[in-house]
Formats: sequence, C-alpha cells, structure tokens
Amino acid sequence: MSDVGDDAPDFTGSLVDGDIAPFELSDHLGDEPVVLAFFPAAFSNTCTDEMEALRDGFDRDDCTLFGVSTDLPHALGAYRAQYDLPFALVGDPDHRAIEAYDVIEDFEHYGVETVAQRAVFVIDADGTVTYRWLADNAGQEPDYDELAAAVADASA
Repeated sequence: MSDVGDDAPDFTGSLVDGDIAPFELSDHLGDEPVVLAFFPAAFSNTCTDEMEALRDGFDRDDCTLFGVSTDLPHALGAYRAQYDLPFALVGDPDHRAIEAYDVIEDFEHYGVETVAQRAVFVIDADGTVTYRWLADNAGQEPDYDELAAAVADASA
C-alpha cells in the first residue's frame, strides 16, 4: 500500500492524450505535483461524474493530472473524446498501476474482477506521495476541495 510519505511506485501503461503512447510515471515527475485519479470503469456513471468534476471544477494549473483505469487504451480514447477531457488518461489493462498502489477492486456482482478502486494520490516533484484518498465504496467521489488543498501543499 502506498501511503503518505512513501516514494511513489513507478509503473508503466498506455498514455491516452489524443494519441496512444507508452507511459511511465517516472517520466512525468520532477516539475510539478502529479495527481493520479484511479477510477473503476470508463463510461460508468460515478466515474464519469468524477472525470467531469475534474474537468470542470478542479484547477489543474499547478499539477499534472492523469485518470488511471484498467480499461483498454482505445476505450479510454473514445471516453476521453466523448467527454472532452482535457487531461490524459492512462490505460492499465495489465494491472501494473493498481497493483503498485494496492487499489484493486472486484465487482463480482457484474462478473468483473480486478478493476481500479476509486482512489486519488498526489505525488510531489520529488516523487513522494503527499496525499492519499481511497473510496469506501465505488459510488463515492473524492472531496475536490481537499484534493485542491493537497495539490497546493505539494506545490509549496
């Protein structure tokens, strides 16, 4: 489990930002805080509400924000385009990120195993986890004001 004060685990996946390219977290550390917003499934109700809240009401000027899901990159590309998300998404179909951050959830009632638990991590420019939030249930969204404060603290 990655906790506040720990070095952020590095991971690889697929960067979806209009194109699809290899992604490695360590390539994005060093300039400003990084926010990793793990979400269970593209196109689902609460996940879309969360991504739209991050799009519309969250100030991304002082951080680099990535939405992270186990969905395939092409599905994330369609999702990003449909909801006009201005930040990149990271496809994690091999579960490297969710295993590294220990944010694994199963939706057995849907017959779906091993998706991302809804969670948010803030990582400072030095690569240290400075904020961690884990949803108690899949329908819960993060406190966006608390997240903004965590980004400001990581920027200081």
